[in-house]
Amino acid sequence: MTSKGIRLPDIQSLTAVFPGFAVSVLAAATAQFLSEHYGAPAMLMALLLGLALNFLSEPGTRTARGVEFTARSVLRIGVALLGARISVDLLIQLGGLSVTLVVTGVVLTILFALLASRFIGCGWRFALLTGGSVAICGASAAMAIAAVLPRHEKSERDLVFTVLSVTVLSTIAMVIYPMLAQLFEFDAHDSGLFLGGTIHDVAQVVGAGFSISPETGETATLVKLIRVSMLAPVVLVFSLVIRQAGLSEAHPKDRPPLMPLFVIGFLVLAALNSVGLIPEVLADWVGSLSRWALLIAVAAVGIKTSLGRMVEVGATAIALVVVETLFLGIFIVVGLHVLV
Repeated sequence: MTSKGIRLPDIQSLTAVFPGFAVSVLAAATAQFLSEHYGAPAMLMALLLGLALNFLSEPGTRTARGVEFTARSVLRIGVALLGARISVDLLIQLGGLSVTLVVTGVVLTILFALLASRFIGCGWRFALLTGGSVAICGASAAMAIAAVLPRHEKSERDLVFTVLSVTVLSTIAMVIYPMLAQLFEFDAHDSGLFLGGTIHDVAQVVGAGFSISPETGETATLVKLIRVSMLAPVVLVFSLVIRQAGLSEAHPKDRPPLMPLFVIGFLVLAALNSVGLIPEVLADWVGSLSRWALLIAVAAVGIKTSLGRMVEVGATAIALVVVETLFLGIFIVVGLHVLV
């Protein structure tokens, strides 16, 4: 089965794909072990382990083809499965003002990234990649957005840098933001809204929220899932704008599809969950499967990327991600004082 959204190997190709896929799974399992036993973020560990195995993606190696498949197709499957955790009930539970604040924060952070990139000399592709990952859901958003951006010679490097930077910043925020919530004298609900609306990755949101109280943890997780639900519409808008503006330099047959298959899958699962056709137990199971698929894909992306090329990103790129993170944090804090 082949499509522009998800490419699955035929039976004859499985033997060629398996070694690279197996290496990516092994790296992801090791990262999960380190996360569970030493408290390190699993996504960060998977990425670092992948970078250390970069030699396995060199042309001519048995693992190169499988690593490429895993970094692309397994990634898309993981993003699609995220939809099983999303439902209209999430919006109702959170309330209109809170949802408005969170959604506005997502949109303004992406627009701010585009504006800031003009002043520091970063391209619009990099701005959309980093802005979307900061605004929505960290590494998962970065990989989904990268799938619809026009590719260039630095695409893989920019993706790995973004995943690495948002994961590190998310981990720092997991430690610092709960202290800020107490400093601002937020109650449990507002603390959850602050943490869920600003921290990049889901795991760090959960860790930060429940470190304060169960109510804060539940609210933070709910808010974070609202941000995750923005992934599909944002990716679709990016795809439409890029196509309509003629920003893709690729041949028409090589351009990303207008509506990637993994986005369709995300929306279908979200719709099914909204009408109650996905039992809670199954939704939890699919959510776990999605997390593992994304973890394996991150490991594969790391394997594909040379650590030496990461140095080429420069201080301006680091500054952009940090400034985007600060912008989102300040917006949510101000919004909590003004709107909620």
